[in-house]
Amino acid sequence: MDGASLAARQVGAAARHARIRFGGLRGSDAAWAMAFLVPYAAVFVLFVIYPVGYGLWLGHRPGLYAELFSDPIYLRTLVNTVLFLAIGVNLHLFLALLLSGYFLQKSLWVKGLLLVFIMPWAAPAIPTFISIHWMLDGQWGLLNNLLWFVLGINGPSWLTERWLTFATVIVAYVWKWTPFWTVILMAGRTAIPQEVYEAAEVDGATGLRRFIYVTFPLLGNLYLVCTLLSTIWTLGDFNTVYFISGGGPALSTHVLATLGIRNAFQIGDPSLGMATVMSALPLLIPLVIVLMRKLSRSQVQL
Repeated sequence: MDGASLAARQVGAAARHARIRFGGLRGSDAAWAMAFLVPYAAVFVLFVIYPVGYGLWLGHRPGLYAELFSDPIYLRTLVNTVLFLAIGVNLHLFLALLLSGYFLQKSLWVKGLLLVFIMPWAAPAIPTFISIHWMLDGQWGLLNNLLWFVLGINGPSWLTERWLTFATVIVAYVWKWTPFWTVILMAGRTAIPQEVYEAAEVDGATGLRRFIYVTFPLLGNLYLVCTLLSTIWTLGDFNTVYFISGGGPALSTHVLATLGIRNAFQIGDPSLGMATVMSALPLLIPLVIVLMRKLSRSQVQL
C-alpha cells in the first residue's frame, strides 16, 4: 500500500470519527453545536455531578453510620419514614384512583368542583404548610377556635403529641398531593378506548366489576409508575414535616430528609447529615427494583 492510499484512509477515518462525534456536522455547524453544548455540560457538571460526588464523599465513612444507628432519634426517624411512605403514598394514590373516575363525569358542577379540588396542589407548598401549622395551633389556631365556637369543646393539642402530630402531617401531605395524581390518573383513564368498556358492558361487567376487571388492569402500568415516582419524591420530601411540625414534639416526628438537614446545619455536622440522607438508599433501591421488574413483566399497554 503506497503512502497516498494510507493517507487517504487516515483522512477518511478521521472524517468518519468527526461525523460520529458531531452527528455529521462540519465546519461552522460543528463549532456552533459545541458552543451550545458546552454551557449545558458545564451546568450539569457543576450542579449535578459535583454535588452528588461531594455528598457521597462526605458520607462515605463507616463510623458515621455506626453513630447513626446508636442514636435513638435516628431509629425513631427511620420508623417515621417507613410509615410516612407506606401510609402517605398508598393513601393518596388510592384516593386519586377513586377520584379520577368521579371527576371524569360530564356534569358542569363536577368540572367546577375539579377546579377547586386542584387548588391545594397549585398553591405554593411552603406557605400552605406554614398556614396549616398555625391553623393547628392549640391556643390560637383556626381549627380549635371553630371547635370551641361551634361545639363548645376544647380541641386537642395537635402539635404536642407524637402520633397526633404525625397523623396531621400525613393528612396534610395527602391533601396537598392527591389532586396532582388524580389528574395524572384521569389522563390515563381517558386513554382507555371506549370500545373496551362497551364490550365489557355487553359481557355484563358494569359498575364495580368494570372497575376491577377492566379499568384497573389497564391502568396497572400507569399506577405503578405513579407509585414509583411518588415514593422517590416522598422520600426526599422536606417541606411537609419541617413546616408543619418542625420535627417536634421533642424530635419525634422527623423523617430522614428533615433529620439530615438538622444534623447538617443545626448540629453543624455536614458529614453526619449526608450519611443520614444516604441511609435512605437501602429503603429506596429494593422498592425501585421490585417496581421496575413488575413494570417490565406487565403485558398491558395503554
